[in-house]
Amino acid sequence: MRQSVKNAGLVGIGALSGILLSITFSADANKGGAVNLPYDELRIFADVFSRIKQDYVEPVNDKKLMREAIQGMVSGLDPHSMFLDEEGFKELQVSTQGQFGGLGIEVSAEDGLVKVIAPIEDTPAFHAGIRSGDFITKVDGKAVRGLSLNDAVKLMRGEPNTKVTLTVYRKGENQPLTFKLERAIIHVQSVKGKMLEPGYAWVRISQFQENTLDLLSKKLSEFNTKTPLKGLVIDLRDDPGGLLNAAVGVSAAFLPKDSLVVYTDGRLANSKMRLFARPEFYANSHNDDPIRKLGTAFHSTPIVVLVNGGSASASEIVSGALQDHKRAKVFGTPTFGKASVQTIIPLSNSNTAIKLTTARYFTPNGRSIQAKGIVPDTIIEQETMDGTGTPARLKEADLLHHLENKVEGDNEVSEKPDTDIKAAISDQDKPSKETDLLPRKKPLEYGGADDYQLKQALNQLKGLPVVPRSPAVTPAAAPATSDKGK
Repeated sequence: MRQSVKNAGLVGIGALSGILLSITFSADANKGGAVNLPYDELRIFADVFSRIKQDYVEPVNDKKLMREAIQGMVSGLDPHSMFLDEEGFKELQVSTQGQFGGLGIEVSAEDGLVKVIAPIEDTPAFHAGIRSGDFITKVDGKAVRGLSLNDAVKLMRGEPNTKVTLTVYRKGENQPLTFKLERAIIHVQSVKGKMLEPGYAWVRISQFQENTLDLLSKKLSEFNTKTPLKGLVIDLRDDPGGLLNAAVGVSAAFLPKDSLVVYTDGRLANSKMRLFARPEFYANSHNDDPIRKLGTAFHSTPIVVLVNGGSASASEIVSGALQDHKRAKVFGTPTFGKASVQTIIPLSNSNTAIKLTTARYFTPNGRSIQAKGIVPDTIIEQETMDGTGTPARLKEADLLHHLENKVEGDNEVSEKPDTDIKAAISDQDKPSKETDLLPRKKPLEYGGADDYQLKQALNQLKGLPVVPRSPAVTPAAAPATSDKGK
């Protein structure tokens, strides 16, 4: 069984990516027994199909009509369920290798527009200034409203070193913004790290991929050969997720064997899983345990985990597990809040599939963080390069039709459309403002000299006073919109 954590869309590999938890496996189309079909509704569907075929101003291909109907049926359930055509399914199967072509934007669909979840660090979109919460209304002058997410993403994909122009609606701007980008091969470096000072190390996981455990194991071994670690900072900020088995393995590197890492619950029997800190739950095979050579060396090392609003899914699994088992202090700001499980179900007699929400996941102590996120033990605001505090970010709770937290209320999906979408649609034909003329701010370098959250994490490990907010940052100074990717 293939287990992965994927997102609503990633420009460059199709309408896929890393914020969403997925469990990929082969499934029979009739699994679960017979389903009582709603014949009255099917008759209406047949009537509509017939009318379009007979009366629409132009002939419409049967396959197009059926594919669009399926896409609408699935995508209307929640932000993370979708139909994958032949191309999308193929791209999903190769999307966890850490290299792909495109702009480096994680996107979702909302009310017929493309909504930016987040730009990926050190990509064309990141450097151009695309922000979380932006609405992409046009690609090279072509409106995307009414296109499927897959079709909109295809417009943005292309050969490396080719140009593309995005027209973007941004809350707070009185006219659309124009971004001119150059496509590139996107390389996601899963793990990097360094010694902060003797005895204290920092390791950053930017995405949970197939090689994350191997890279983490090598990095931790490298740290330990230099000097016995007195403390470790695990940086999961802006990590949108990735492979579930990698998240379990990362947790297992710091937890006693057999510790519960995460469990899932849904309507089907195979959606009820309990995943433990054991090789069969994270290694590629029983003979391939990337963290075996680490032994228990890091089971007692003091740890601080850094998170923020861009930390999602697999990142929330790791931070939640270490927090529940009291193996780490979590610093930063509340996480994205995505705790639903998507299953990739190949459809019979075709090379297509559906990605369907089938369960919710819970931390070891039974917490559901859906639409809430992991709340840090200590809230640490990040001072940005322009001296302002942590920016507001797009969260799971902001997505149209998001699943409500079952513990807090009912099990229905939310339907809270963003009122600014209408403005995005009506403003998309206004003259746009060239972003090249806007002042640029240097993106914050995680692990760099100006990383305030990291400094406070190090203070925690060293037993020094922790200051939640820099004197340069006050609540009134915090901007109303995200500045991620500036």
